Amino acid sequence: MKYDIVIPILISFAVSVISGPLMIPFLRRLKVGQTVREEGPQSHLKKSGTPTMGGIMILLSILAASVIYIKDYPKMIPVLFLTLGFGMVGFLDDYIKVVLKRSMGLRAWQKMTLQLLITFIFLFYLRRFTDIPLLFKIPYSSGLMLDLGRLTLPFLVLVIIGTDTGANFTDGLDGLASSVTLMIAIFFSIVAIGTGGGIEPVTCAAVGALLGFLLFNFHPASVFMGDTGSLALGGFVAAAAIVLQMPLFILIVAFIYVIEVLSVILQVGYFKLTKGKRLFRMAPIHHHFEMKGWKETKVVALFTIITAVLCLLAFLGV
Repeated sequence: MKYDIVIPILISFAVSVISGPLMIPFLRRLKVGQTVREEGPQSHLKKSGTPTMGGIMILLSILAASVIYIKDYPKMIPVLFLTLGFGMVGFLDDYIKVVLKRSMGLRAWQKMTLQLLITFIFLFYLRRFTDIPLLFKIPYSSGLMLDLGRLTLPFLVLVIIGTDTGANFTDGLDGLASSVTLMIAIFFSIVAIGTGGGIEPVTCAAVGALLGFLLFNFHPASVFMGDTGSLALGGFVAAAAIVLQMPLFILIVAFIYVIEVLSVILQVGYFKLTKGKRLFRMAPIHHHFEMKGWKETKVVALFTIITAVLCLLAFLGV
């Protein structure tokens, strides 16, 4: 059992660390540099040209460490599928934007169509080929389960797309999405180990992959994950939560994802209602704090600490 926990972490960490010095120069040669918004924080302008699509490193690391355990841990299959599937959508978006130099990338409807298609395949697999009951643990209820009946599938679609969008919005500062998702991956790893959830190798692989990636992504970042990484991480978090019957816990452990999405929704709504006024200095909300003068590292540290504390509180509700 301990080898199924420690070995995936070590393998994914090693693959991530080794792939960095190989992948980053390759991405730089492809000229897949990040484009920085001029209306954003002025400190971000120096990031222009930093290689993106580093999420490939995360995906390769998770896959390399997980694939050898699939036979003994079949519940990992849907988690890997949603992670890799959303990662491929992000890769297409990044490739169109930074390699083909089409600033729009995938159109919104194209991205959503692909995400929904992957989501439906994921849910079909859960219903048809697994014995995972689509009942959800209610936090702090001493084991009570929520049965939504016919609303279960629409609810899960909302959870998956919402979580993925949250992870995507959180990826805006050096190491932010990586650090926040690392805390969430540790939480789901401990829960999977403690409950025999059957996905321990893939959650532990995500921990190792993110630890390795942070060596290159922490401020000042030498590579960004791009949509390749952020969409993959959102898929991982949603899938792990659903397979462990814990989608309701996403509101707690992925609270940062939630407020990032809400800040954008509130900003757009307030802007339209007031005909041009802004609720935040800039959205998503991590940029609001930057525009108020906070250092990037301070925002990342605060959001990571908040996530760590909320993960600890969530353990009380398991």
